[in-house]
Amino acid sequence: MADEILNRVISSGLVSLDLEEILPQFNIEVIDLKDQLWQELMLKEKDFRAWIKETDWTVFKDQHVSIVCTADAIIPTWAYMLVASALAPFAQTVSPESKDELRKSLSLGFVNNMSVDEYVDARIVVKGCSDESIPLEAYTALVQKLQPVAKSLLFGEPCSTVPIYKKPRQ
Repeated sequence: MADEILNRVISSGLVSLDLEEILPQFNIEVIDLKDQLWQELMLKEKDFRAWIKETDWTVFKDQHVSIVCTADAIIPTWAYMLVASALAPFAQTVSPESKDELRKSLSLGFVNNMSVDEYVDARIVVKGCSDESIPLEAYTALVQKLQPVAKSLLFGEPCSTVPIYKKPRQ
């Protein structure tokens, strides 16, 4: 009779959490105000308002929108407000952050609002290898979110982990 092969990972009771699987795909569109500058120096309010009026903002329906200016110019606050106002009926999110910063903010918001019910007293392995670039801020927020409820937190793969936190015995 052959010896049975045991899968220690399955029998360990570890709960695997993969941020790449649970984080939504944040499709972020960028509006660069550089194109609205007069001689790449400044905004002319009349021309800017005309651009706001003529632009088809419906193309940003349900999108996350980053408003930036890649030119070395000072953009008045009201310009960002006008674009945000035009986008308000359509866009899901509007922010003056860069695309990467907005991705970080959205990821943090997701982690901060996620339910931890299934992780209470669990031994959690946060998956370490991902194809997508997950912001480091999401991982640190995840520790803050899960540490108060988890029995332990590990990072890596179930077969090879780095301990992050272990609840003290009482």
